[in-house]
Order: sequence, then C-alpha cells, then structure tokens
Amino acid sequence: MIVAIANQKGGVGKTTTAINLAAALALRGRPTLLVDLDPQANSTMSFLDPPQVTRSVYDAIAEPSVGFAEVIVRSPLEHLSIAPSRIALAKMEAKLVGEMDAHFRLKDKLEPIRAEYPHIVIDCPPTLGLLTVNALVAATHLLIPIQSSYFALEGTDDLLETIEKVRARPNPALRILGVVITMHDKRTALARDIRAQIQKVFGGKVFKTVITKSVRLEESPAYKESIFTFAPDSSGATEYYRLCEEVIDRA
Repeated sequence: MIVAIANQKGGVGKTTTAINLAAALALRGRPTLLVDLDPQANSTMSFLDPPQVTRSVYDAIAEPSVGFAEVIVRSPLEHLSIAPSRIALAKMEAKLVGEMDAHFRLKDKLEPIRAEYPHIVIDCPPTLGLLTVNALVAATHLLIPIQSSYFALEGTDDLLETIEKVRARPNPALRILGVVITMHDKRTALARDIRAQIQKVFGGKVFKTVITKSVRLEESPAYKESIFTFAPDSSGATEYYRLCEEVIDRA
C-alpha cells in the first residue's frame, strides 16, 4: 500500500496526518516508509535533525544513479524509516520540465524497495504541481485531509479533477482511500455544520474517525516525536490510532 496524503490547501493537518499515520503503522510492527515530498521538509524535521540528512528525495529523483535506498534514514521509532526532504526539492519541477518520464520518476524509484516496505506514506506539498502528480502516479491510494473550517471545501474540485486526470492515463488503479476531517472543534456550531457539509459531498469516503484540535499534536514535532511517544494518553494519539485501523481495514 502506497498512500499519498494530499490537499493543495495548506494548513489542513496534512503533515500531522502523514507523520502520525506512518508512526501508527510502525507501532503495529509494520515496516513503514515515510516519504517527505514537501520542500518545506516538515515531516523530515518531525523525526530527524538536519545533520542527519546528507541525501534527500531530491537526489534520488533527480539523479538516475542514486537509488531510493541510498537516501532512506531510519527514524528513532522502530519499523519507521524516512526518505527525507530538503529545500532543494523546490527545484525539482524546473529540473524535470520536458523530461519524458517526469511524472513517473517517484514510481520508478520506489518500485525496487516496495517489497521491503509494505506501507509507504507520502507527504505531498500543498500544490497540484509535478511533485504531487508524481505522488499520485506512484500511489495505490489517496488520503485527503480536510480541515473543519469555513473554507474547508475550497479547491477540492481542482484536486478531484487532477485525480481523474491521473486515473485516466498514468495510474488507473489509484483509489481514494478516504477523507479525514482534521482540526475539528466539536464545541462550535460552525465546525459541526462544516463536518456535515464534508460528509454530504464525500459520503461514505469520510472516515468515521475525526481528528480534533489538540495542542499536543502541534507540540510533538518540535520534540522530534510522534504523538504516540510524546503524549500517548492524549486524544490525538487515540484518534490517529483509530484512523490507522480504518486505513488498514479499507486498503
């Protein structure tokens, strides 16, 4: 299973979902690879210090001679490895313009290591550019985080259109695994209304698990930990573990 976590709208809990879903899979004893495809490298910095990153996803995708296994770093969490990002990844689109295999670079690089990692989680950048398309072409499943806020559904039409274009040619097997509602404040009427709207649009694709707003979830990356080791008794840990179980059941 290769899960791309994508939404071109920023600030929706995409990276938080990527790091904690990957961590939850690893805690179940499943070898998991977290691929940081965002030049901001927030997933990377949630587990690794910059000196630990000597080679990144950019090197693997840009250079034919560099295999993906050469850039992977083991995280402090057992069964979880990271394919780290660096700011150099921002140059990737310019580098690949005009290349015949531009949309397939990530897929081709992941193929030799798929047997080693039954679960691969890809944290996509908040755009619908070439990096995100690479993730969608490589993925078997797509998970869409949507924040429980007034502008929640803004831009989802563009994302769904991109998904259909990818399905039409380069990756007809791509499935929408589901939509997870994030940063939900169940105390407000607005948040409840937005949740109802999201469920009306996506129906059965919406996960039963809702990720509520949590200070602990915001703090944990600063300590280079997932929510499961930073605050194992928190609501965030419970919710992301439940989400992991739903992901496994749906895959």
